[in-house]
Amino acid sequence: MKALVFNKKLELVAGYEKPVPARDEALVKVLMAGICNTDLEIVRGYQDFRGIPGHEFVGVVEEVNGQQKELVGKRVVAEINCGCGACDFCVKGLKNHCRQRRVIGIKGKNGALAEYLTLPVENLFDMPDPVNDEEAVFTEPLAAVFEILEQVHIKPTDRIAVLGDGKLGLLTAMVLPHSGAKVCLVGKHPEKLALADSSQAGTLLLEDLPRDSSFDLVVEATGSPAGFELAREILKPRGTLVLKSTVAESKELNLSSLVVNELTLIGSRCGPFPPAIRALENKAVDVKPLISIIFPANKALEAFETAAEKNAVKVLVDFR
Repeated sequence: MKALVFNKKLELVAGYEKPVPARDEALVKVLMAGICNTDLEIVRGYQDFRGIPGHEFVGVVEEVNGQQKELVGKRVVAEINCGCGACDFCVKGLKNHCRQRRVIGIKGKNGALAEYLTLPVENLFDMPDPVNDEEAVFTEPLAAVFEILEQVHIKPTDRIAVLGDGKLGLLTAMVLPHSGAKVCLVGKHPEKLALADSSQAGTLLLEDLPRDSSFDLVVEATGSPAGFELAREILKPRGTLVLKSTVAESKELNLSSLVVNELTLIGSRCGPFPPAIRALENKAVDVKPLISIIFPANKALEAFETAAEKNAVKVLVDFR
């Protein structure tokens, strides 16, 4: 099969071995896959991953090894964390934090920037017909935004800053205004900020952001270690900082302000798929303006390079 493979360098391999599903796994034919900031960090050394990157996708089930054969032919998206099912975290319902977890395209399991991948059947979610393939690719990052609503109680009186006008920041600015809070998306690129015009969020260029500790909640989605420092600076005392960035680069941090200002720090990663799928199906979130360009599978390497450009938002690869 055709696959984008990272092993010290990124290459498009035409004859990569097609995967075989293990017990209770499905073989999924990838229809469309997306490239996100975590994928870009993979090639910079994040998680020391080797193999096929990519975890945002929609595909069709071609084979099931085990029960639930009725899934064959279904169009699906998938939760990306694969738990062992037996450790204390899995037993407590914390599969995303399984002690032996594998994460497709990130840790210990090949991902979706290929014609095929395998996944546990329990990870799969049916994709409703009203959601096209291009929109369906956004399910995983959109679920990561809904995770914020699972972790934080947002009050209608809250002032929220979303730092970063990339893919995740834009999706966050589309979802959080539904809480009734006042949301401001902060970024460096006017053309990206303009993509949030259809949302109820305000926008602000980074250079115009007051550094006056005026926000109750800050969602840091800059993809840069510097975003953490800025988030602390603009938070009110006893405010909440939600960290979304995963970066390979390390940075020394002075954590004293977390103590002095009694800030709450929340790491936030993957999230619930059902509300993300409903939001796409009901058109509560319009993700189409975020698609910068779609590449055919034979140009997957070019797609990856384009996704790293500053003016790119969401780059997709078409494996149909």
